[in-house]
Amino acid sequence: MAPYPRQLLFLTLFILLSLTLYHQRILFSSPQPFPPSPLPPILTTPPSTPLPPTLDLSSPTSPFISWPLSRLCNESYAPSPPQNLTFLCDSNSGGPGNIRNYILTCVRYALSAGARSLVLPSIRARSPSNPSDLFHGRQPFAYLFDSGHFASALGAACPGLRVYADLSSVPGVREPEATVRRVMPKSFGGSRAGCDAREANRHTDRFGDAFRGWVAEKEKEKPGEPVVVRFTWGVLWDWPVVRDGPEVAATFGGLLRFRADVIELADGIVERLRREAMAAAKNHPWWWWGGGGRGRRAGTGAYLGVHLRTEEDALSRWPDYAAQSEGYFQEAEKQGFRGGIAYLASGSESETSRFAAEARERLKLEVRSKYDLVDGAKLDQLKTLTWDQQALVDFVVLLHSDYFVGVSPSSFSINVALKRHLQKEGLYTRPWKVGGPGDGRSWLVGKYEKYWEDWLFMFDGMWP
Repeated sequence: MAPYPRQLLFLTLFILLSLTLYHQRILFSSPQPFPPSPLPPILTTPPSTPLPPTLDLSSPTSPFISWPLSRLCNESYAPSPPQNLTFLCDSNSGGPGNIRNYILTCVRYALSAGARSLVLPSIRARSPSNPSDLFHGRQPFAYLFDSGHFASALGAACPGLRVYADLSSVPGVREPEATVRRVMPKSFGGSRAGCDAREANRHTDRFGDAFRGWVAEKEKEKPGEPVVVRFTWGVLWDWPVVRDGPEVAATFGGLLRFRADVIELADGIVERLRREAMAAAKNHPWWWWGGGGRGRRAGTGAYLGVHLRTEEDALSRWPDYAAQSEGYFQEAEKQGFRGGIAYLASGSESETSRFAAEARERLKLEVRSKYDLVDGAKLDQLKTLTWDQQALVDFVVLLHSDYFVGVSPSSFSINVALKRHLQKEGLYTRPWKVGGPGDGRSWLVGKYEKYWEDWLFMFDGMWP
């Protein structure tokens, strides 16, 4: 039995040597068309982090990220842009959501056309005595937005584009309004025959070349004179925002920052609202709650943001008060706001009172509006603001809310929800899931069966 271990050892060595020679033969004789990859087969994290993790693009005071727009400008000005093309972006109207999106869409067209200058847009304001009259008069850009921020942000991203204070300041313009040419952007680049007129422009990739060709013909007619264009009304949902990539879609809206005094007023409201939300529900005995109990967010400083869109100009097909309020109450319960605080943005005093009473009865939810949260000089300041300027206050307070409920197809609600949607993924934010359960930060009640009748096209053309 003694030789057995020696034989086993020799056999083991023989097997190991044979395997080594076999693998060497495969290694050196097999074709190797690709060098070995230094990276793992699956990358679960981005190779670099371009933005600080604390940067929140949903904030109304977030810094403007200029490099995505710079890339667009460099592409637009590369193929010999027109030398005397000026854009007017003042055919806007409606509430802040509509006006904001019109200006941004117009600016996007101007960049694609290679415009050399842009007139600081004026704002078409509604009547102070009749809010449904949207064409009462004009106000300067600073009526709603920060003029300095707009000019500096555009200048940083697109140095070749100059912003003029008014049309008469544009070189070569002698008779301002007589110089303006009204155009429809969908007339350039192609058509979508047979489709709904409200559809987004499906030829934005071809618009620039086609429009520059048209401008060249106009420049030949009157050499040396500026070509000033103003779009027709109603192009605010024209541009499919996802066409420019997530980086542009997430940052382009940052060109339009609300007035600093409005943001400051809204921030004060948020601070007071959080104090009240922290104290909410702490002074009630256990039996006060009944069978519903207290929501998990009550007394934590969190507040629910609510937009109730039931004013007289709301269309009949839109969700009415009953549909909105029922949806909001159910979502408030689901999100843990029973016994907590809600901030309500509404243009109707009677509906505000009705909603507040029903919220208290049904969920023991205390409802506040902006007028409940200011006093003294701040109250006087709030009263000096017009209907749409006060809507900006609501917009900012709703952006800061811990959860938001609104209604589709209100452009105001959609704009708030899409802006809030930027918080988690920043530059790489994926599109909002239309008609879904929300994104964990916001939810919109609405009808989602018919693309045109339910105004779902707004989601495709809305800049966050």
